[in-house]
Amino acid sequence: MRHDEYVEHDAVGLADLVARGEVTAAELLEAAVARADAVEPSLNSITVRQDDAARDRASGALAGPLAGVPFLVKDLYQSQRGVVSNNGSRSCANAVAAEDDTVVTRWLDAGLVIFGRTNTPEFGAKGTTEPEAFGATHNPWDLAHTPGGSSGGSAAAVAAGIVPAAGASDGGGSIRIPAACCGLFGLKPGRGVVPSGPGRSESLYGSAVDGVVTRTVRDSAAMLDVMRGTDPAAPPYVFAEPDATYLDAVSRAPRPLRIGVQRLSALNDTPDPAVLDALSATCDLLTDLGHVVEEARPAIDEQQLADDFLLPWFVHVASAVDDLRADGAGTSDFELDTLVMAAIGRTTSGVELEAAHGRGHTHVRAVSAFHQRYDLLMTPTVARTAPRLGDYATSSIERLAARTVLTARLGRFLDATGTVTAAILRNLSWVPYTQLANLTGRPAASIPLHQAANGLPIGIQFVAPPGGEGLLFSLAGQLEQALPWRDRRPAL
Repeated sequence: MRHDEYVEHDAVGLADLVARGEVTAAELLEAAVARADAVEPSLNSITVRQDDAARDRASGALAGPLAGVPFLVKDLYQSQRGVVSNNGSRSCANAVAAEDDTVVTRWLDAGLVIFGRTNTPEFGAKGTTEPEAFGATHNPWDLAHTPGGSSGGSAAAVAAGIVPAAGASDGGGSIRIPAACCGLFGLKPGRGVVPSGPGRSESLYGSAVDGVVTRTVRDSAAMLDVMRGTDPAAPPYVFAEPDATYLDAVSRAPRPLRIGVQRLSALNDTPDPAVLDALSATCDLLTDLGHVVEEARPAIDEQQLADDFLLPWFVHVASAVDDLRADGAGTSDFELDTLVMAAIGRTTSGVELEAAHGRGHTHVRAVSAFHQRYDLLMTPTVARTAPRLGDYATSSIERLAARTVLTARLGRFLDATGTVTAAILRNLSWVPYTQLANLTGRPAASIPLHQAANGLPIGIQFVAPPGGEGLLFSLAGQLEQALPWRDRRPAL
């Protein structure tokens, strides 16, 4: 199958071709491999290639709703038995997985053909994909720009036409941010909809969840139909099952909705004008479709929410670093920024962590009150189009100061000057809208409705109440029909 034929189909379409015998899984895999070979020197989106194992799988009998579709998983915790899970870090170079993660098992049971793992920042802790271990991933729309993070490798691979869908995860926006940067659809499921396990529990108190990035809405819906559902090895959540499948919801227009629109954030009160113009255009489109759109936002202290988001992240990174050090990793196996986050996390008291976790309920109550009046919250996904690679790199002065303090083992004084806080808030300033859904466990989606004058994509985010995945798919399907983006592809 030629590449121009291959990219005309999404994952659901390719699976249908295989089911009808018009193409084989092996032929689809070779089309994906050929595309990866052609663009990877420019993109650097894949860290691990599994071509031979994938060829063996594609040559055998496959079953499932997505049988035969080529697929990539994120190289962050989405472990596959016998394959190294690098997690964006030199420290994990020998970390061969002993078993499949639950979400990977469900992808394999659906018949997907996994042939690689995609690039991610170290431990997924940044909004841009520029790990020292593997180098930066480039945005297919403009190679000088980031595809976002932490699922940047997956988003770049999908946008470049290597695969129609790829594994992603989201602990603070890591599905929605790269989806917005790369012109893709990305939905973060609500807490507990996609189970964790079996070897690890939920991450970040349930803030981090698995999902996918896709070109079409129906592909994300079909994937969530595959991924969702409780599992004995996962925390025992009960979530609202959809009336039908999520795939069915895509073709079912939503009832008229009341949507609250938030334009600015306490972390960034001057978003890119192109982003605000795109938000205004979306308001007009929604009104034309019969929805009620009003300026409104949850009554949340956004600075406090950012602090409550960051503190568990630092503790999480500290735990990861300490575990790997116990297994023999050295200081040189970690990036300096990671060591700084770990040092802050290591000096965080249990009382501080419990307080941050407890304040999560305050944020939940505020967003729940908002959803008593509004079906959805709408915001820009990010405050600017995809930054240039290196825009948010730690400066040489910041690096020198951090090394000095770390060498002296003065972690508790690491941010005495406010330098670290300033650097972190600078990194959050372009992605201030996404963390709310993670801390409160709400489903949220980024929809690629617009492009800036420079050609870079612009995503619009919608946040729903618990159980609102079907509503998000219905609205996204309606918007996809009204303002199609499927044929909008980078000239790579």
